[in-house]
Amino acid sequence: MKVAMVAHHYPHTAHRAEFIARIHQVAEVFRGTPGCLSADCWVSADAVVSMVQWESEEASATSFAAVMSAGLDLAFDERESRPREIVRLAAC
Repeated sequence: MKVAMVAHHYPHTAHRAEFIARIHQVAEVFRGTPGCLSADCWVSADAVVSMVQWESEEASATSFAAVMSAGLDLAFDERESRPREIVRLAAC
């Protein structure tokens, strides 16, 4: 069963470009893992939105393990103005 994640991030204006670059790095690693169907970065007036789709929950877990192994910066900290909103989805 396909699964997905949509995450809204709210970086402060001064960190927006840096944050988008971080999302692109993570998306590149996700896309390089088996079973990742897509990984993209979108922007709105107030948010940077990451969207990832996998062919299964197992593929999702593999992708996250790869990102963690790559040592990428996933930290939530003072560069963001408010907590992230993350929604996990499953195809029906």
